[in-house]
Amino acid sequence: MTSNPKGYVSFVLHAHLPFVHHPESENYLEEEWLFEAISETYIPLLTNFKKLEEEKVDFRITMSITPPLLSMLDNKLLQKRYINYLKKHIELCEKEVVRTKDNERINILSKYYLDRYSSDLHIFKDEYNCNIIQGFKHFQDIGVLEIITCSATHGYSPILYVNEKVVRAQIAVGVQIYEKYFGRKPRGIWLPECGYIPEIDKYLKEFGIEYFISESHGILYANPTPVYGTFAPIVSPEGIVAFGRDLESSRQVWSSVCGYPGDYNYREFYRDIGYDADYEYIKPYITYNGVRVNTGIKYHRITGKTEDKDIYNIQWAMDSAERQAGHFFDSRQSQINNLSKYMQTPPIILCPYDAELFGHWWYEGPYWLYILFKKIYYDKSDFKLITPSEYIDKYPEMQQCTPCRSSWGANGYSEVWLNELNDYSIRHLHICGDRMIELANEFANEKDKIKIKALNQCARELLLAQSSDWNFIITNGTMVDYAKRRIKDHVGRFTKLYYQLKENNIDTKFLEDISEKDPIFPDIDYKIYM
Repeated sequence: MTSNPKGYVSFVLHAHLPFVHHPESENYLEEEWLFEAISETYIPLLTNFKKLEEEKVDFRITMSITPPLLSMLDNKLLQKRYINYLKKHIELCEKEVVRTKDNERINILSKYYLDRYSSDLHIFKDEYNCNIIQGFKHFQDIGVLEIITCSATHGYSPILYVNEKVVRAQIAVGVQIYEKYFGRKPRGIWLPECGYIPEIDKYLKEFGIEYFISESHGILYANPTPVYGTFAPIVSPEGIVAFGRDLESSRQVWSSVCGYPGDYNYREFYRDIGYDADYEYIKPYITYNGVRVNTGIKYHRITGKTEDKDIYNIQWAMDSAERQAGHFFDSRQSQINNLSKYMQTPPIILCPYDAELFGHWWYEGPYWLYILFKKIYYDKSDFKLITPSEYIDKYPEMQQCTPCRSSWGANGYSEVWLNELNDYSIRHLHICGDRMIELANEFANEKDKIKIKALNQCARELLLAQSSDWNFIITNGTMVDYAKRRIKDHVGRFTKLYYQLKENNIDTKFLEDISEKDPIFPDIDYKIYM
């Protein structure tokens, strides 16, 4: 702990999932994306924040919690289904304790998982009354967590910007949803996929956003070239501050090849009893149509580049996490000592990651963060944790530059979201965007309640179609049919409503049906597109 730090480290976790909500059926595996993230990432983060608070450790962390994720966490049907998901896992764990009784090492783990899922159920129902948003809000309110916003549905600005009113609406709704849940205005934004274009600054400014997180080359290729690279924020001509990702600290945490998550003692993500257990035994706990999938119950450690995986050992994994927290601490210490010799203001090392890396992909990640934050607080160090807002308040003078167009996708620009696999969808998004603005202006003074409901639903369908997740999934080759179907459904629903409004012939049964399926942003006002 130091009172006059030579520099700062800022952790920014991006918590995001696309809006998945299917009241018509319980057979959508995609809803489990949310349930896995709650159990493996969000509850573990909250649990470790709580331990730090109880131990009176002063820490700082920043998180973006996106509007689709907030909407799902607040959704009564999904809360109920998460409880059912946990109960099913607890039932499976109870069977595992019996099944593995003759193998001591695995039996210890089966009991661990039973405790873990039982604890999740208690925390979710009893501590947070089924709404963990309150947990994150608490840590923001006591000043250790800064929550920042994101665009409404994670729409990728560099492609949507063909019609800039559409990008403005994404930001406007993102800010509105943030204020609804956190009772204050957001100071920062995580631009979806870190997709930055200079034209967006005027809308960030309009809605009171002070800063955003940039991929490294967005700063390094700024004009003029920043004197301090990514180690100090820059400010755009419009007055928007940009913080750039630090390459060295990112690689240490991100990379499964040379980074911490590849440690041989850590839990192996790809070995799961959903694939390993006897088929008839596991069948009630996999998909409704009998396809094997992950259950979250994993008994092996990474072990090395071998098919023959050893059994996971919780203590060995914790030992590795503690050792690597020490390595990260020493690395930042030496990095900051070196940089501070050449800088007038203390350097900031910005460490942005997908929140789901911590816990879901790297099972030990939340524990690693807990140990690291304690170490920074108690050990003699030359740096402190800080949020971007605190840094801006402390050191308001910064170099003016225009950040470069950029994203954190593969190869740094837009090819993940616009390529030969998914480009067919983009023209539909542009046409729908133009039509939404046309509707908003044509029905600017509308008084008819059914038409207003249809117009607001048009806005929801457009926003849901614009989610960057669908084109990302298509490029990556996972769940492709689902992603294509979601684009088709939302564009189709929007287009049908558009023509019904134009022809003054609204099918109220159809409107009710899609309003129940796509209830995101209940307070939306279509006039944001005027």
